[in-house]
Amino acid sequence: MSLIGISNSEVFIVDDDAAVCDALSMEFALGGYRATTFTDGAVFLAAARTRPPACVLLDVHLPGRSGLDILKELDAGNYPAPIVIMSGRGDIPTVVEAIKDGAFDFIEKRLDGEAMVACVRGTIDRWARQRQQNGNGGKALSSPFSGYDLLTPRERDVLSQITAAASNKEAAATLGISRRTVEVHRVHIMQKLGAKNTADLVRIVLSKGHGRDNRALAPDSLSWKT
Repeated sequence: MSLIGISNSEVFIVDDDAAVCDALSMEFALGGYRATTFTDGAVFLAAARTRPPACVLLDVHLPGRSGLDILKELDAGNYPAPIVIMSGRGDIPTVVEAIKDGAFDFIEKRLDGEAMVACVRGTIDRWARQRQQNGNGGKALSSPFSGYDLLTPRERDVLSQITAAASNKEAAATLGISRRTVEVHRVHIMQKLGAKNTADLVRIVLSKGHGRDNRALAPDSLSWKT
């Protein structure tokens, strides 16, 4: 898709709750952005293909096609603007699937309006820097990701389980170690890669981004399955 015509101030908000769209639209207006809202996925897709914005906020739970379905249909990994998935709760399997399907980030909808605007502003800046650093139209960097060499072999094993959306219990059973050991390894991995939470960690690894210099603004409350 051509980059011609991309708006540097327009944000697309896709949510079937009109009240949420209205509230976020006001917040983004106060933040200096022009928000265009969509309560229907098909209408959004038509607009997104003809007029890429600076960023897309896409609810994961939509009637008919879900936000994850829309990511695939839009070929989000090659879309010329970052797409941030929103959800009322941050379960890790959904985070993993969203990022594998091309979402740039994943945030919880319980963030207040100002935090949402700050998240989008940071996302736009990070996405632009990543494009400049990659020099390849925004595609992921070649494997392994930055920071991979900081991890021990066992930490890499645990990380592979995390990105497969396994619970601590499942990872422990697969690797033949205790659940507590998995938890300790996970903490060390996040510290080494500079991840703020598990969603941030998944994004860093699956997008093969720049580790500690490429942190997401997703809320710290995203939990890890036990």
